[in-house]
Amino acid sequence: MVRTKEEFLTELSRCVAEMDDEKVSGIAKEYIAAGYSALEGIVDGLVGGIQKASKLYEEEEYFIPELLICSDAMYNGLAVLRPHLPQDTVEEKPKIVIGVVEGDTHDIGKNLVRIMLEAAGYAIHDLGRDVPLRNFVAKAKEVQADVIAMSTLMSTTMPGMKRVIELLEEEGIRQDYKVIIGGAPISPAFAKAIQADGYSANAVEAVKLVDRLVQAEQ
Repeated sequence: MVRTKEEFLTELSRCVAEMDDEKVSGIAKEYIAAGYSALEGIVDGLVGGIQKASKLYEEEEYFIPELLICSDAMYNGLAVLRPHLPQDTVEEKPKIVIGVVEGDTHDIGKNLVRIMLEAAGYAIHDLGRDVPLRNFVAKAKEVQADVIAMSTLMSTTMPGMKRVIELLEEEGIRQDYKVIIGGAPISPAFAKAIQADGYSANAVEAVKLVDRLVQAEQ
């Protein structure tokens, strides 16, 4: 059966959103064999599906077990599509340290941003969730990161983002890193108030923001 690219993308998205973790790999292989873009398959197919699953979670139609299966489906598809992404001609990819700040264990949004940044060709160092604030600084120094990306879904943990920037300033290395933040309670005004380098409302905008910041440094 011959499918159009749009039909493939719809099916990839459906597999993720409907927890069809066994079928997604086969669909992804057919998609690649048909000559379609791996990046579009990831962004418009798999990521689109996990965004639908995230919305169902927010609406309390899905819960953690369902989300985990959706994530498994997404990663099964990624395993097929990722090797077919265009190889970056630059050997040294810009490096990003990403994590959810201390006190918050919500990481769906952070995971979406990580996937999108990986698909865009960045080298990601994911610290996970509930990350001790000093770990952001330590990891950025260890890997010589270009960007530190922090997220939270809880207003009570927002001050931690400011503290990370203060730690960078205390060590005299603030100018060495671009710091971006995101999450439901975050706003451009808050980003400006704590002197972050940028804010994004979603994963797609996060990639555009990082692109702008990295290119400005080159």
